Amino acid sequence: MTDRTAHSADAAGAPTRTVLLRGGEVHSPADPFATAMVVERGHIAWVGSEGAADAFAQGVDEVVDLGGALVTPAFTDAHVHTTSAGLALTGLDLTGARSLAAALDLVRAYAASRPADRVLLGHGWDAARWPERRAPRRGELDEATGGRPLYLSRIDVHSAVVTTALLDLVPGVRPEGDLPLTADDHHAVRRAALAAVTPAQRAEAQRAALDRAASLGIGSLHECGGPDISSPEDFTALLALAAERPGPRVFGYWADRDLGLARELGAVGAAGDLFVDGALGSHTACLHAPYADASHTGTEYLDAVAVAEHVAACTEEGLQAGFHAIGDAAITAVVEGVRAAAEKVGLARVRAARHRVEHAEMMTPATIAAFAELGLTASVQPAFDAAWGGEDGMYADRLGADRARTLNPYAAMLKAGVPLAFGSDAPVTPLDPWGTVRAAAFHRTPKHRVSVRAAFTAHTRGGWRALGRDDAGILVPGAPADYAVWQTGELIVQAPDDRVARWSTDPRSGTPGLPDLTPGSELPVCLATVVGGREVFVRPQG
Repeated sequence: MTDRTAHSADAAGAPTRTVLLRGGEVHSPADPFATAMVVERGHIAWVGSEGAADAFAQGVDEVVDLGGALVTPAFTDAHVHTTSAGLALTGLDLTGARSLAAALDLVRAYAASRPADRVLLGHGWDAARWPERRAPRRGELDEATGGRPLYLSRIDVHSAVVTTALLDLVPGVRPEGDLPLTADDHHAVRRAALAAVTPAQRAEAQRAALDRAASLGIGSLHECGGPDISSPEDFTALLALAAERPGPRVFGYWADRDLGLARELGAVGAAGDLFVDGALGSHTACLHAPYADASHTGTEYLDAVAVAEHVAACTEEGLQAGFHAIGDAAITAVVEGVRAAAEKVGLARVRAARHRVEHAEMMTPATIAAFAELGLTASVQPAFDAAWGGEDGMYADRLGADRARTLNPYAAMLKAGVPLAFGSDAPVTPLDPWGTVRAAAFHRTPKHRVSVRAAFTAHTRGGWRALGRDDAGILVPGAPADYAVWQTGELIVQAPDDRVARWSTDPRSGTPGLPDLTPGSELPVCLATVVGGREVFVRPQG
């Protein structure tokens, strides 16, 4: 399948060709039996049946035979660190290392292959999965790198191990012992490491991440930048790169309480990873009760007073606010702060702003109800449960099995009316939209499962709604022509309790079918991705 609208645009860059796609399955609530679609000037002009498509065939510039392929809205990944995700694609990726020894071998080989790099960068180690059950020690990393600066982030990106040579570049950070760096020490070494990335390296990484996203049917990314995560230069360079080349749309969130700077950088919100706490894997998520495997309750970066001040200021300025909050105490602080802001500026204004919370893992019935009351969007990552949930996963190690079973309660959140937007937090988990939908539909805790349709909506339209856009992420006339074409098997209507109805579409509900995502089934393969009527990816044939 080829949609050549990518190569015909007017002077402003908008596609000028009118294209009829036919002979497939079009996932549209406008017509659950649609097999054809017309795209005109970057928007959906019509969806309908094969017979009705004949009326358009003579009046379009091009007719594309889908050959039975499925057309869906393009995915939106609502939480990405684009440069870091690209560096994991182009650099040292330890997510596949199955032991400490294997990880050190990969570090050694990577250091030998990059003799010119000022600082070596790597990501993805997870000692919880290794038989040694410990992080690399500084001396081991010094030996593996030949004494060069190295920054190696844990899988959750909330702690890191580094070499002595990198510490020498960061005045004021002098940790005792070999424990991974967390909190302010971690932020300081990360800033130093990322500052050593050249503009050419950064652009290479950003292009790699954007190209990977496009190849997976992702049409939009929410970049979560900030002073403790990246840099203003990185953030603005990404927005400029995305604007000048065919690829996914990038909407930038800048996690800073300086609203003037957020606006100056072109951010759509002073939100994203504005840290209220850290992460469970690094023992820095802020809890009400101590960890099961540590004698403390984690780290609090912002309290309810600070949250209230930020939300009130953003609401007054017409800017979206948002926070990173994982632990139950952190989420409580967010709820209390947003409620205090609503008392100051008005609940209706706070709800209208669609402020958001990233991750929102340790939810309770009370905080779920508060999210719904306050209009907070939960920007969540179902792949976290797939990676760390279950009776013997990292969550159970950190919290004990009983608390671990309460995490990521998507069904209860949807039932309460909490808006969900799905993402990956790449590079924490990979860009993998269909895998994300599967993870939500087959949550390790069955009572938290949602239907495939609900999960798909959270990963398409949900990301647009999180931006304040209700007119996108859906294939209906007037919507932006952001869509993906898939090679897939039989379409089904799939319930959240694993029961599968084997029909293409349920005519009683008018529900369009989606691919079979039961565990073990093959995920759809992206054949093409189109953004604003412009091709940004086409899978090579053969």
